[in-house]
Amino acid sequence: MGKLQAVVIFGGQSSEHIVSCMSAVNVINHIDRERYNLLLIGITQEGRWLKVESAEAVKSGAWKEGTVCAALLPDATKRCVLVMDGERTEEVKVDVVFPVLHGLYGEDGTLQGVLEMARVPYVGCGVLASAVSMDKLYTKIVVDALGIRQAEYEAVYREQLEDMERVVMRVEQHFSYPVFVKPSNAGSSRGVTKAENRRTLMDGLMNAAKHDRKILVEETICGREIECAVFGGGGRPVTASGVGEILAAAEFYDFDAKYFNEASRTVVNPKLPGGAAENVRQAAMAIFKAVDGYGLARVDFFVKDDGEIIFNEINTMPGFTAISMYPMLWEAQGIGKAQLVEMLLAHGMERYA
Repeated sequence: MGKLQAVVIFGGQSSEHIVSCMSAVNVINHIDRERYNLLLIGITQEGRWLKVESAEAVKSGAWKEGTVCAALLPDATKRCVLVMDGERTEEVKVDVVFPVLHGLYGEDGTLQGVLEMARVPYVGCGVLASAVSMDKLYTKIVVDALGIRQAEYEAVYREQLEDMERVVMRVEQHFSYPVFVKPSNAGSSRGVTKAENRRTLMDGLMNAAKHDRKILVEETICGREIECAVFGGGGRPVTASGVGEILAAAEFYDFDAKYFNEASRTVVNPKLPGGAAENVRQAAMAIFKAVDGYGLARVDFFVKDDGEIIFNEINTMPGFTAISMYPMLWEAQGIGKAQLVEMLLAHGMERYA
């Protein structure tokens, strides 16, 4: 039996472009080359699709100077990538795609829709789970139905900011300061601010509106930041890892604290009060199932001193960087990165079985 053809797609047009590149390097370096031929496709922030030669080119950023284009064809009878080098074109048959894309235009169901049209097996959640989980407002609506505690919130729409006074009054009637302001569709804490007063609330709303039309204003939860990795779905049982804790080097775990502040730390299997760790695991699996998850997700919570757990968000293509919690949590369960990547690829290929 010959090798399978795997495709890794990374980069993308979202504000998480650089994180996707960091994750892709880790994924590429742990794919079994004895089992797979590998084609790398990088999407620039302008939206160009380019064939990429190596993980080294991804790491250095040199791939963005490439001239060979590569695009997934939505034609379900071909199931291929079209590689275009000047006037020469080649159709590369595809067995599985690993879309290592975070945020909009990659983690939100858009690319998943193209893959579904093409009937190409792929790693990770489908269109519905990706779209719902990317949109924090609609995730909250789903989780409300499960009865799992989450932060109280107010939904604000960009067009409502034309009457800022009215929006501020609505928020202040619901909450005391401080509050968190978040774009509904954004990842890695992009556009998230903590508002201590009316002035910073208005600034936060305008900042969030740059990232998405829908904005969430949430109550501040004082608790430990706890994360759980989930795997499975489809024909496989849904399983959860142990839990990990974020020790942010900033007031809250924003983008810079997450990826560029070396003082931020993660702790695997921290001691939590009461049955909080198991409650997090059970809630993570319930939420994954409720959004019709497939493949993988990282589900984030707050844990209060009395052991109460509060759902924060779900990420359907969690970071796979050297410091990311998703692979770290499975490593603590004895599943190394190479084995985890193989599990994800194999599960992706079961999609249309």
